Amino acid sequence: MEINIYHFVDGARQAKGLTVIIDVFRAFSVACYLTAGGVKDLLPVGSIDTAYKLKEANPEFILIGERGGLIQPGFDYGNSPFAVQSVDFTGKTIVHTTSAGTQGIVNAIHADEIITGGFVNAQAIINYIREKNPDFVSLVCMGWEAVEEADEDTLFANYVKNALEGKPNDFAEIVRFMRHESKTGKFLDTRDGASAPPEDFDLCLSLDRFPFVLKAEPFGNALVKLRKVNVLS
Repeated sequence: MEINIYHFVDGARQAKGLTVIIDVFRAFSVACYLTAGGVKDLLPVGSIDTAYKLKEANPEFILIGERGGLIQPGFDYGNSPFAVQSVDFTGKTIVHTTSAGTQGIVNAIHADEIITGGFVNAQAIINYIREKNPDFVSLVCMGWEAVEEADEDTLFANYVKNALEGKPNDFAEIVRFMRHESKTGKFLDTRDGASAPPEDFDLCLSLDRFPFVLKAEPFGNALVKLRKVNVLS
């Protein structure tokens, strides 16, 4: 198994084999909380215009996401796990668009298979990759706005790589670093609380909270959906 770590949209375009698109804070943590909330169809889209058009054609759809970290006009929720963790989304279709994570999904055009990545389902991701045992694994860190490295995404990529290679991980040290040294922790202390509540920090670093992976699959003619795949421990 060859494991490579890539970054940003260009990295997504280089990815091959089983590809993990990583956005810890906050897109793919949010996606797991949404899935746990019973969502029927979770549609990640790259363009905010696409999101608005889908909402116009389907008024019952729920818009979730951000640009520049901020909830956008007409959206039902921002890109925050705290905002959605207790909402019942049973039977709902959600359109999710973000500055980084969803961009990776739509640009991983050479991947054999795409799943999302975050600490909230880290062990499920590791187990899923072990079960599949692909020749190539691509770990794509989407970073800040898909243009600047984000510590948490790189740390997660190395966490998965270490686990697959039988090397130790120190998650407590990851949390300490993220809280006290990383730009991300400071960001959540200062950002508009409605778009990025400080509670998001613990929710995004709730290790192994969910026993499933989210797999990108075709939906209709031009969209993809994230499908829940339960993984044995």
